Amino acid sequence: MNSEIKQLLEEVRNGKVSVEEALLQIKKQPFEDLGFAKVDLHRKLRQGTAEVIYGAGKTAEQICGIINSMKTSGQKNILITRLDEEKAREVNLQISLDYKKDARIGIVGDFPEPDGIGKILVATGGTSDIPVAEEAAVTAEFLGNSVTRLYDVGVAGLHRLLSHLDEIMSASVIIAVAGMEGALASVIGGLADCPVIAVPTSVGYGASFSGLSALLSMLNSCASGVSVVNIDNGFGAGFLASRINHIK
Repeated sequence: MNSEIKQLLEEVRNGKVSVEEALLQIKKQPFEDLGFAKVDLHRKLRQGTAEVIYGAGKTAEQICGIINSMKTSGQKNILITRLDEEKAREVNLQISLDYKKDARIGIVGDFPEPDGIGKILVATGGTSDIPVAEEAAVTAEFLGNSVTRLYDVGVAGLHRLLSHLDEIMSASVIIAVAGMEGALASVIGGLADCPVIAVPTSVGYGASFSGLSALLSMLNSCASGVSVVNIDNGFGAGFLASRINHIK
C-alpha cells in the first residue's frame, strides 16, 4: 500500500487525525485544470511520488503555473526534468530553483534523507554518456536514494570497470548507461547479483543510429536480470531504480 495513505490511516487509528480530517485529504480535488495542463494532485497518494514536470516544450510561465498549483496543494519538493539552462533562469526569477546543469533538472525544495534499502550505482560507458547518467542519478537522489557514480568505465578499457568490483557487488540496483554498441549493460549484468537497468544513449557514430544500436544490443543481452528503458531515458531509469530500492 502507498506509504502516505498507510501513514494517514495509522494516524487515524492512533487518534492523531480525525476521520473527518482524513476524509477531507482523500476527497480533495484530484487534479487542477490550468487550461494548458491538468495537474495531477493525487498522484502522491496513489503512487507515493508526486507528479514530475517534463520541462521540454513548456514555457517558463507554464512551468511556474504548474509549480504554484502543486505548492498550493501541499507539495513542497518538485522535480522538473529536461529543463534547459535559459528556461531555468526564467523560472528562477519567479520561483527559487536549484538547477543541475549536467542533468538538465530543476529542483524546487530540498533533497530528502536517503531511505532506500541500499545504494544505487550509476555507471557510464564514456564521459559523453554523463548527461543521461546525471538525469538518472539526480532523479534517484531526489526520490530518497543514496547514489554512487561510476563514470567512464566502458568496455574499451575493461580494467577500469573491474577495479570497482566492490561497488558493483554491494549495490542494490545498478543503472548502466552507454551508447555506441551498448555492451556495458551485459558486462555489468554478468558481474552483479542485483537488478540492472540498461539505458541506451544516442552517443555514437553513424551506424549507431542515434542510440538504436545500443538499444537493440541491450534488449538482446545474454546476461540475466537486465531490463532496458528507452533511449536517453535517464529519468525513467532513476525512477525505476528508486522503486526497486524501496521495496521492503
